[in-house]
Amino acid sequence: MANNITIGQIGEDIASQYLLNNKYDLLSRSARYPWGEIDIIARDRQGVLVFIEVKALKVFHTSVKHSNICFTPEENLHSSKLNKVKRTASLYANSHPNLIDEDRGWRIDLVAIEIQHENPESLSIKELIGFCQIRHYENI
Repeated sequence: MANNITIGQIGEDIASQYLLNNKYDLLSRSARYPWGEIDIIARDRQGVLVFIEVKALKVFHTSVKHSNICFTPEENLHSSKLNKVKRTASLYANSHPNLIDEDRGWRIDLVAIEIQHENPESLSIKELIGFCQIRHYENI
């Protein structure tokens, strides 16, 4: 049974595959710095540097599926976390000006993933994508 750390890692794998399928160029994953962490750093099809926060949630679990409480991955992106991501992205962008297109700048995206499989670690990422709802929010 997957724990929250495993679901987070699986979520990043799913988001990476989703981004590759949508012609993003992945530059870094799980980038940790003294001032914070960025889940994925990539370039979109237009060459914009994108910092991607990934929020994944396993929704197949019986207690979530049959309860009246509705949880979404988006609800797990609290303002304090978003502020930390903004600060980290800004510091990263300022320390890597060669990666920034002056006309296009950079942005922060959210990839929210609902994993709808009881045992996600038993599948390959390409198989698991078929059991996921993926929502991509640009420029959050």
